[in-house]
Amino acid sequence: MKKVVVILILVLLGSQGYSQDAQYSQFYAAPIYLNPAMTGSTEMTQIGVNFRNQWPGLDQSITSYSAYADHYIFGANSGIGLIVNRSEQSMASLSVSEVGLSYSYRARLGFRSFLRFGGQVSYMDRDAYFGNMVFGSQIDDQSGTIGDFSGENLAQDLRHQFADYSFGVLYNNEHAWFGVSAHHITQPNISFLEGDFSKLPMKLSAHGGVKFDLSGGAFKSYYNQTSGVKELALAFNYKNQGPFQQLDLGAQLNIQPLVLGLWYRGLPISDEMGTNHESLVSLVGISLGGGLSVGYSYDYVVSSLASANVSGAHEISIRFSFLAGDSDGAGRKSSMPCFKY
Repeated sequence: MKKVVVILILVLLGSQGYSQDAQYSQFYAAPIYLNPAMTGSTEMTQIGVNFRNQWPGLDQSITSYSAYADHYIFGANSGIGLIVNRSEQSMASLSVSEVGLSYSYRARLGFRSFLRFGGQVSYMDRDAYFGNMVFGSQIDDQSGTIGDFSGENLAQDLRHQFADYSFGVLYNNEHAWFGVSAHHITQPNISFLEGDFSKLPMKLSAHGGVKFDLSGGAFKSYYNQTSGVKELALAFNYKNQGPFQQLDLGAQLNIQPLVLGLWYRGLPISDEMGTNHESLVSLVGISLGGGLSVGYSYDYVVSSLASANVSGAHEISIRFSFLAGDSDGAGRKSSMPCFKY
C-alpha cells in the first residue's frame, strides 16, 4: 500500500518555497564544497570522500555524498579541483547531483600571509519520483480510502538540469584564516514545472578561526606523521541561504596522530523567533600514516527534534594527501593553518 505523505508539494516541485543545500559537520574535510578558494589549499595533491546519514531514526532519511580531488601547481601558484556531490531525500525520492570544476589562485601579501581567490562551475541535476506519493485529493475524508487518480497532472519521474556557479575568497597567515564564499550566485531556476520559475537561493558562508601551537614552538608538519604535534584550533562557520541561517562554533585539539573536536550548532542569540539550539557535534579523527586520514562525527540533537528520536546524524570523511607532479614543492609545508576536519 502506498504511504500517505503529508507534504507541501509546491516545495518539492520548486514552484514556491525554498531549497537548502546539504550540509556537513566536518566541513573542513570537504574543503571545495565549503569554499572554492580552498582548492589546492593543502599545497599538495588530495583525494577525499564524505558521507553523511542524517536522522536515521526516521523512516524517511537524508543522505549526502561528496567526493573530490585537488592539486596544487607550485609554478602557477594555483589549485585545480574536481568535485562530485549527491544528496538523496527518500520522502519523494528527490535527489540532487552535481559535478563541478574549481580553480583557485594564491597571492602573497607578506611573509607567510596569503590571499586566495577561487571559482567553480558545476553541472546540476535534480530528479524526483512522484509515483508513490499520495495527494489529499485522493483520500476519501469519510472512509479514509485512497483513490487511484489525484487530479494532479504530474509525470511520475521529473528531472531538471542547469549550470551553477560559485565564488570564494580566503585569507590566511600561519596562525589564522578567514574566508567568505557564495554558491549559486546566479540563483538558477530549479522548478520541475515547465514555464514556472523558482530560484535556488544563494548560499553565503563566512568561516574562519585561529590556531594555537601547544608544542613549545617547534612546528611539525601535519602530513609527515611525526610525534610532538600539539595544536588547538578555534573556529566558526556561518551560513545563510534563503530564510535559513546557521552558526557553527567549535574547537579541535590535534595531538598527532589523533584529533578530537567538539562543535555547537545553532543560533544562541535571541530574536523575535527565539533561540535555535540545533545540535552538539563530537568528532574523532586519526592519521593512519602516509597521508591517509579518517574522521568520524556524530550530531547529538538538542532541538525539539530530540523528542522524535531522529537519532542525530553520522558522518565519515576519508582523505589521502601526497606530493605529486612537482619536485620543487618537496619538503614544503602548507601555509594553511586550517582545521583538520
